[in-house]
Amino acid sequence: MKITVLTLFPEMFSALNESILGRAKRDGKLKIEVLNLRDFTQDKHLKCDDYPFGGGAGMVMTAQPVGSAIEAADPEHRARRIYLSPKGRTLKQEQVFSFVECEHLVLLCGHYEGVDQRAIDLFIDEEISIGDYVLTGGELPAMVLIDCVARYVDGVLSPESLVQESFSENLLEYPHYTRPVEYRGLTVPEVLRSGNHAEIDKWRREQSLAITRKNRPDLLK
Repeated sequence: MKITVLTLFPEMFSALNESILGRAKRDGKLKIEVLNLRDFTQDKHLKCDDYPFGGGAGMVMTAQPVGSAIEAADPEHRARRIYLSPKGRTLKQEQVFSFVECEHLVLLCGHYEGVDQRAIDLFIDEEISIGDYVLTGGELPAMVLIDCVARYVDGVLSPESLVQESFSENLLEYPHYTRPVEYRGLTVPEVLRSGNHAEIDKWRREQSLAITRKNRPDLLK
């Protein structure tokens, strides 16, 4: 899979060189291309923003560098083009699975007050939000989306690691324990040490239901 990120702050994406994503990139399982929008502007001062028509606080990212960057990254419009925006649909696990099916994703990171609507209308397939809150830019949401998607790319994680995760069957994941058996007066539940896999599965299911009912009852509707 190839993921192209369009951003005014490419240095932020150095974090993707670490841990599992960094290994996936080095092993050729995942290609992440980060393009600086300033490289595509026709402004001699490399500006990519201007004052909004109608007045108001802040600046708006101009359409030209956004459009030129998207056309350079995806000239035949074969990629799925996503704008990370608080106005978009909230990211859900089923959407992640649909993104995994794409050979190429283009992610546009907004900044300031947002992006000129004409660039969105002409070049963007969908807007995605990672939650009901506002961030200073789309870079962190883009990294969240990349991390979500990359986990399901063949060879990035072992298949066993993807079984019974949170949001599988609309349930949150059960608690995990490891050594030592006792820590500061708290012990690992006896059922997990019993070796009885049927009882362990039953306990985990019950815990998932209880945690979901407490923290995310909306998932059970």
